[in-house]
Amino acid sequence: MKFDNRITRMLGVQYPIVQAPMGWIARSQLASAVSNAGGMGIIETSSGQLDAIREEIKKMRTLTDKPFGVNVALAFVRDPSIVQFIIDQGVKFVTTSAGDPMKIVSPLKDAGLTVFHVVPSLKAAQRAVEAGVDGLVVEGGEGGGFKNPRDVATMVLLPLICERINLPVVAAGGMVDGRTMAAAFALGAEAIQMGTRMVSAAESPVHANWKNAILQAQETDTVFLNRFGPGPALRALRTEKTTKFEKEPHENVMAEFGRAMDLYFGGDMEASIALSGQVAGRIDTIKPVAQVIAETVEEFGKTISALAKTYA
Repeated sequence: MKFDNRITRMLGVQYPIVQAPMGWIARSQLASAVSNAGGMGIIETSSGQLDAIREEIKKMRTLTDKPFGVNVALAFVRDPSIVQFIIDQGVKFVTTSAGDPMKIVSPLKDAGLTVFHVVPSLKAAQRAVEAGVDGLVVEGGEGGGFKNPRDVATMVLLPLICERINLPVVAAGGMVDGRTMAAAFALGAEAIQMGTRMVSAAESPVHANWKNAILQAQETDTVFLNRFGPGPALRALRTEKTTKFEKEPHENVMAEFGRAMDLYFGGDMEASIALSGQVAGRIDTIKPVAQVIAETVEEFGKTISALAKTYA
C-alpha cells in the first residue's frame, strides 16, 4: 500500500509508522530495523548518555541509509548544549517531549530540522503550536512510559486536538496494529507511533523476561503510578513492585530506575520498573520489526477497504 500524506512527505518515509523513543532501548539495533522496514526509527536521549548516543547515531548510518530521527526528552536532558548536539549529528527529524518546547524549537528549525512535539493535552498542543513545531505526537494515557498525571485516552484526545489544530499528527498510545492505525487515521492522525509493540519485537535489545512479560500480560496488567507526585506519573507493567507502589505511592519513584539495567538487560523484573502501555494485553507473539510493520500496513489497507465496502 502506498502512503502519501503530510507526514510521509515531511519525513521521507515509506510508511507513516514511528518508533517510540524509549530510554536505553531506542538505539541503533531497534531504530535501524524500523527505518529499514520503511518506518521512522528514533534514537533516544532520555538516558542522558550523550556520548553513547553519539556512537549510536554513527552506527545508524552504517546500518541504514533510510531516514531516522532523534528524540529530546526535555525533563531528562537539561544540558543547554543539547540543541547544538542534535544539530551536530546531522539528523533532519527531532521529536521533543516531557517538557516545554518553547526554547528548543526555534534553534532546531533555524538549523533546518523538522520538529514534532509530544503532547498529552490540548493545552500542551496549543503551547507547542506557539513554539512553532511542524507537527505533534498526540499521546493518550493508555500508552506506556512517563505520562501526564491527568491522563486522557487516545479516543478522546486525538480527535479533540485534530479538530482544533491544523498540523500533521502522529497518534500514540494504544497503537499496535493495522486496525488501531485505521482508527487513528479516522480520528485525524496521519501516522502512528508504536512503543510497547517495538519493545517486544525481535530486534528490541531488552531481556527476554521483559518481552515474555508483555506476551503474558492481560489488558489490565499495567499500573498507573505516581498520579499525585512528587515527580512524573508513569504507566508500567504490573509486577510485585509496581502493584505495591500503586497502593502505596513511592516517595521518589525515579529512584527505582537506579537499577534499570538489571531489569532492562538483566531480566530481573523486580529490580526496576518496566514501562509499558495497555496494548501489552494485545501482544502475544515476538515478531521481527519488518513483519510488524508489513502486517500493520496490510491490515490497515484491509480494514479501510472493508469499511468502505460495508458503509459506502
